[in-house]
Amino acid sequence: MRRFFLVLLALPLALLAAACGGGGGGSSVSSSDAAVVDGVHITRADLDHRMQQTECRYKLQKKAFPKAGSTEYQGLQQQIVQALVQRVQLDQQAPELKVSVTDKQVEDQLKSLKKQYFGGDQKKYLAELKKQCTTDAEVRDDVRGNILSNGIYKKLTTGVVVAPSEVRGYYDDHRAVYTTPQTRVVSHILVKDKALADKLYTQLKAGASFAALAKKYSTDPGSKANGGQLTITRGQTVPEFDRTAFELRTGQLSKPVKTQYGWHIIHADKPAKPRQSTPFSQVKASIQQQLLQERRTAALQKWLDGLKAKYAGKISYATGLAPPATTTAPTTTG
Repeated sequence: MRRFFLVLLALPLALLAAACGGGGGGSSVSSSDAAVVDGVHITRADLDHRMQQTECRYKLQKKAFPKAGSTEYQGLQQQIVQALVQRVQLDQQAPELKVSVTDKQVEDQLKSLKKQYFGGDQKKYLAELKKQCTTDAEVRDDVRGNILSNGIYKKLTTGVVVAPSEVRGYYDDHRAVYTTPQTRVVSHILVKDKALADKLYTQLKAGASFAALAKKYSTDPGSKANGGQLTITRGQTVPEFDRTAFELRTGQLSKPVKTQYGWHIIHADKPAKPRQSTPFSQVKASIQQQLLQERRTAALQKWLDGLKAKYAGKISYATGLAPPATTTAPTTTG
């Protein structure tokens, strides 16, 4: 059975520390508080309980839980407090956005999770919650929070569209990205000095086996074992090698060519494959999705910037629990 881990931190909106901002160790935080968000208290008892749940999950995954007082332990505390802060912020902002969660939505989502992980078996579900040191009520609360964040994300990005002309314009402006460069199958022998290169060239012209000489003399580890054969892409090898390899007629042998790596003897094994462009029809959907996601991210970031300003000075943390400064952009998974 796949392990069921419902984690508070998995907020689809992913409001990161940079977005929430505000506060540090504040005088308005009492000894029983982990943080205070615009008058709403997040208690140390709640933090301790969440840490206990996290420790249970570590054990189920056979992972070593950080020792109390360690940097890793403090990092976990900060993550959990930040998630709880984010939950409060979303709860406070949801009415303004006219986003709400019904009991039916929670029940339906939980029913789906039970079916996915436990085949709908209530006893197995409750047994798993016990192993994870959590309760059905807490799971429902986390489910509600995730549905709410999803709803906010959808609300913020509703109406974000990408016109067909923009998709085509992006393709035209980035044709190089959707073009496969010219390639060719060649064989080569790489040696350090010209005298040896000239000697091998003479032997090859007299009918010696290219593969045999490559295996014996070549210093190129990437092709030596394969008799010197490799597939090259136009523009991805050193200029002297690249130019010669693509100028040769099929079946032609080059005289020794000097590059920064030594002396090469090149044989054109097959005709060069021409560069090819991926048709617009094949990448249209992916480009549209990419541009749409960029627009959604921009819309979300604008809201997050406003949220950060709104909560400036309204969030206080107990000493050691404030999130570290970060410039990470928000992750949006709606």
